[in-house]
Parts: sequence; structure tokens; C-alpha cells
Amino acid sequence: EEPLTDFVNIVTKRLFDLVFSLFVIVLILSWLYPIIAILIKLSSKGPVLFKQARSGVDNEEFVCYKFRSMTQSANADTKQAAKGDARITKIGAFLRKTSLDEFPQFINVFIGNMSVVGPRPHMLLHTEEYSAIINTYMVRQLVKPGITGAAQVKGFRGETKELGDMEGRVRLDVWYIENWSLSLDINIIFQTVWNVFKGDEKAF
Repeated sequence: EEPLTDFVNIVTKRLFDLVFSLFVIVLILSWLYPIIAILIKLSSKGPVLFKQARSGVDNEEFVCYKFRSMTQSANADTKQAAKGDARITKIGAFLRKTSLDEFPQFINVFIGNMSVVGPRPHMLLHTEEYSAIINTYMVRQLVKPGITGAAQVKGFRGETKELGDMEGRVRLDVWYIENWSLSLDINIIFQTVWNVFKGDEKAF
């Protein structure tokens, strides 16, 4: 049995998510949101938030929120962002580099369809494609997806150009599920913050 099948662990993780997300929403997002919203509106046409259906726990679809960092395009649900992607706006490049584009996902955490730490939620198309060729892929759907995760702090963030990139991500996601603890979540959060300040070459 995995740690997150235990009722006490489930409640502990949820309480941590609620407190942490509420803290961020009230003390950071409350004033950061209007500033970023204005910058996004000045940089390009379109909504402030990018909303996309993603694969969640038990493979149920949910709407994932991000600050919009690209111009609107027809292939948003099928094409990953790549280095030098022409769709990325100037303010969008900054948001992605600093991971500020992910902050609206604390709303997802608060309402309960995401966790602060967990496997990153993938586009529906990617779940369909990779679950057919990676045997352990669907194990990552046994827990809520996260804003950050073990794979992201260990070098498997961003675009998955090769099959090996996704296999590495899935391997670390499964390891996280098998070894979950509250201290591991806190450690991953600290590593995520550290990576933002030192710069992540895969943040684009």
C-alpha cells in the first residue's frame, strides 16, 4: 500500500494544501493578480487566465488555471511550449522563467483538484498518447496532480522532446507516490523555490 492510501496521510496532505494555498492566495495572489493581469492585457489580446482541461486524480478531467503567457492559438491543446517558441509573449517569457504563470493553480489547490506537490497535470492528448506506450504511466494518476513535483526539481521540467524525457518524469512521479511524506513535500517546495532563484534552464 502506498502512503497516500492511508486516511491520516490523506487528511494531513489536504490540510497542508489548504493552509499553504490560502496563505499564497491571501498574502501574494491578492495583490499580484491585478498587476500581472494588467501586464498581460497590455502585452497581447486575450484573457488573463489560460484555462485548459488536464488529467487529474483517477484520470478525471479538470480545468487547470495559469496566467496566459502566449498568444492565443489553435494548437494550444496539442503543442507543448518549446525553447524560442514564437507564441510566448514578452511578459509571458518572464512569467514562465520565474514560474509566476503557475500561481493561479493555488486556486486549483484550494478548491481541491490539485495539490501543492504531486505529478504535474498533463494535457489530455499526452495522457492518451503516453499511457499507451509507458506501462507505469497511469500510476501517476493515483494522486492529485501538483503545482510542482519530484520530477520538476530533478530536471524533468518542461518540454518532453524524447520518449526518455517522459519516462524519466514518470519514474520520479511513481517514486514520489511510493515514498510520500509531508517532509518530502516541504523539501520539494524548498527545492522549487531555490531553482527559481538560481535559474532553471528548462524554464521557458
